[in-house]
Amino acid sequence: MPVTAEDVRDIALALPRAFETETKEATKYKVGRLVFAAVSGDGTRLGFGFPRDERDALIAGEPEKFLLPRASDLRYNWVAARLAELDLVELGELLTEAWCLCVPKFVREAYFAGIDD
Repeated sequence: MPVTAEDVRDIALALPRAFETETKEATKYKVGRLVFAAVSGDGTRLGFGFPRDERDALIAGEPEKFLLPRASDLRYNWVAARLAELDLVELGELLTEAWCLCVPKFVREAYFAGIDD
C-alpha cells in the first residue's frame, strides 16, 4: 500500500526535535533551521536529505521510485521520491536517515539507544 503525506507527518514528527512548517509549495519537516524532509503541495512527492555522492546510484537503482530534486536543490544533500512507490517501512528508514543528517550526534545516539532527548 502506498504511503501518504499523513504517514510522512506521523513518522517525521515522532523523531526528537522535529517540527513541521508550511510554505506555499510544501510541508517541511525540520530540526532547527535544517530541513530533512518535505512533501510537495500536491502530496505526490517527498524530498529528503540524502548524501549527494550516493544520490545517482539510488536513482539509477530504482528510477521509477527516486528522482533528482529540482535544479535549485541539486547542490544540497537532497533527493526526491514518488510517495506512491514507497512502502511504510522504507519511508521510515528514509526519514530517519535524513533526520540523522540534521541532528547533533548526541541526539542521534540517544535516539538509537532508546534514551529520551
